[in-house]
Amino acid sequence: MFAIFLTPAYAPFAIAFVVMIGIGLIEAIGLGLGHLDLDADVPADADSSGVLDWLGLGHELPILIWFTSLLGCFTLAGIAIQQGAAAMAGSPLHWGLASGSALIAGGLLNTLAARGLARVMPGFETSVISTDDFLRRRGTILEGTARRGSPARAKIVDEHGQAHFIMVEPHDDTDAIATGETALIVRRDGKLFYALPEANALLQSI
Repeated sequence: MFAIFLTPAYAPFAIAFVVMIGIGLIEAIGLGLGHLDLDADVPADADSSGVLDWLGLGHELPILIWFTSLLGCFTLAGIAIQQGAAAMAGSPLHWGLASGSALIAGGLLNTLAARGLARVMPGFETSVISTDDFLRRRGTILEGTARRGSPARAKIVDEHGQAHFIMVEPHDDTDAIATGETALIVRRDGKLFYALPEANALLQSI
């Protein structure tokens, strides 16, 4: 079965399948690292919403998820077309003709697939947060000691389970936050965040 992917008639679908697997691996690695964000939502404006809805992009599905789905639908449609042609005519179609037909059929199929994915993965619609949302959250210092004038790298995990990495300094001049300690983010100045050590944050909350 896999040998047919090595023939010219199936080459476009084999390439699409390999690219689909590659994107899936990149996405999996990104999720494992926690800070690789490759999914860009595609909002639909008033002038293009009809076209985007037809393509399956009008549901704010991340573009890489949509593209991976399209590659999968293109591959399935292409194999089905070539298998059908081989069964009826004795040989598959020329790869160019099969690719054009599979692109149309796969695009239509992907419209339905994208709608289904948008329903079962609602977290993609709400997973993008503003850096201002980091305020009043707790972060863990990953390396170094955060002092005034000497920020350290910290990790914050949002409500969607995604990790964000920021540079943190203590809010008070005399404080220092060491590696592994937890701190409460209290304010932001540009890309730099200021935090209270966990002990100080607990005292202020009492």
